[in-house]
Amino acid sequence: MSTGFVVLPDGCPTDPTWLYESPHVITHPSGTPWVVGRWAADEMVQVQAGSVRVVVIGHCPVTTAQLTSLAGRVRALSDAAALARQLPGSCHVLVASPEGAGVRGTITGLRQVFHTRVDGHPIASDRPDTLALLTGAGVDEGVLAARLATGGLLPAPLGTASLWSGISAVPEDHCLLMTEGRAREVLWWQPPEPELPLEEGASAVRAALEEAVRCRTLGRGRLSADLSGGMDSTALCFLGARSTPGLLTFRWAEADAGNDDTVFAEHSATLLEQATHVVVGQHQLPAVFTHPGDLADTEQPYLFTRTLARMRHTAGLLAERGSQVHLAGHGADELFGRLPGYLHRMLRRRPRLAVRHLRGYRALDRWPLSGALAQLARTGSVADWWRDQADSLTEPAPPRRHPPLGWGLMPLRAPAWVTDAAVDAARSELRRTADGARPFAADRGQHQVLVALRATAPAYRQFSRLFEKAGIRLHQPYLDDRVVEAAMAVRLHERSTPWAYKPLLAAAMQDVLPDRVRVRTTKGAFDEDMRIGLSRSLDELLELFADSELARAGLISTDAVRSRLLAPQADLSRNFAVEQLLGCETWFRAARRLVRTERQPNRP
Repeated sequence: MSTGFVVLPDGCPTDPTWLYESPHVITHPSGTPWVVGRWAADEMVQVQAGSVRVVVIGHCPVTTAQLTSLAGRVRALSDAAALARQLPGSCHVLVASPEGAGVRGTITGLRQVFHTRVDGHPIASDRPDTLALLTGAGVDEGVLAARLATGGLLPAPLGTASLWSGISAVPEDHCLLMTEGRAREVLWWQPPEPELPLEEGASAVRAALEEAVRCRTLGRGRLSADLSGGMDSTALCFLGARSTPGLLTFRWAEADAGNDDTVFAEHSATLLEQATHVVVGQHQLPAVFTHPGDLADTEQPYLFTRTLARMRHTAGLLAERGSQVHLAGHGADELFGRLPGYLHRMLRRRPRLAVRHLRGYRALDRWPLSGALAQLARTGSVADWWRDQADSLTEPAPPRRHPPLGWGLMPLRAPAWVTDAAVDAARSELRRTADGARPFAADRGQHQVLVALRATAPAYRQFSRLFEKAGIRLHQPYLDDRVVEAAMAVRLHERSTPWAYKPLLAAAMQDVLPDRVRVRTTKGAFDEDMRIGLSRSLDELLELFADSELARAGLISTDAVRSRLLAPQADLSRNFAVEQLLGCETWFRAARRLVRTERQPNRP
């Protein structure tokens, strides 16, 4: 491991320094090791106020004086929640006091916390594979089976659970408290009530996003940013150009003739007159699914394996051009896109408005009336949803026009290549999850936003590491806690509507984005990239799965995988399922090697 950290309770004898090259060590007030790891000097701030010590690791534009003032208000570990809610950016927050130690990540899961026990003591880390090295933990094949049997659509908490045996993931809205020799997961954050009207909420979103971009662009080296032509990345470009007029913009050229991203990207580029614009043609890019056996990292299966080679190539190209900080619009689709679960509560509180919205969605997405009404009539709990998924895991796939109105967005279905044993193990995990399931928010629409954010945030964390290896800091401002809170405070039926595309972001960026981009109603498609790439890498994929580690573990059938890869397809659903399967296969191979060959003793 090169970066990351381990958190130790006071007096713990475990020595994790061998995990890191030239590790940093921060001590408890007593002088024993507290935080051991590796991080950049400007991504860590530590202060002490009385007997309380506070450390933030990550992007947090707070001065030592400001953090000291906040730390001075902490009298007990429970007070640290108020401190964390006031910090900008995206960071882990660690607190140590005579009472014990606490650690929390971010509400989206972009920065996550994991924990286990070593030598009878609770220990935490920002990475589960780090803890696996310390403990010699193997793969939790039940959780892995659940990922395989749900095609990559598995929501939190099971979708963000650790895949290492005996290592637990702290829920995104909880913190971990280590006191008196035990670890407790304690709720520290709840989403705001969505009460603000669009105009007022848009002002708050704008202020949060402006600050999130501003503090990432001042004196941190050459700035680059994606300029895809979509609203999300374009907004970051124009905000970034305020403090860095000579920024570097980057875009992949499109393979699909019907993809109109280029029209909007070129229009925006003409208005960013001092910027340098780089467009990489299809012939200059690795094809989708190039080098399918490559691994992102050993933390967990990578969600976007089809573009892994492209992302590495992109990071290299930006590094060659001097980029040191890169802005990306990841998370904006999840935060501002259409998630119609709010219709459940609205139908019971404001039925006329709900019927109007329902008609709009039916016209836009061609929902069948019977299917939409059946979904809206269901009043089951989150636990009921998880049990339903376990019961229906091997049923036929839902219709393509299935309304995404459930607690977990879309129903979960097992791909044809998953074995009966894997399905049985997945069902057990789904039912176990149901026993402790709780809604992330009272309103189903608000819950869906957090489901979407937490489903992709771990993959965006892995994106950041790909850029880090090229010497570039990848920043994703839409995933900052303060930006997410500002967006979630807006009335659900005003920020998600069938009559406008991302209306909240459009309103927030009214004087920032070019009007042509702000009122755009289309979204670029990359279907042709997928078809071309899968065709070129088909032989490599067949060879890889012919020697499948998952098959040796009894989790998939290689014959079924081969049949599906060679069969003609009516749409791209098979290709996306293959992408998730590939992520599990490459990770499983590496995870087994990690435990077999790289683990060292707890105390060297």
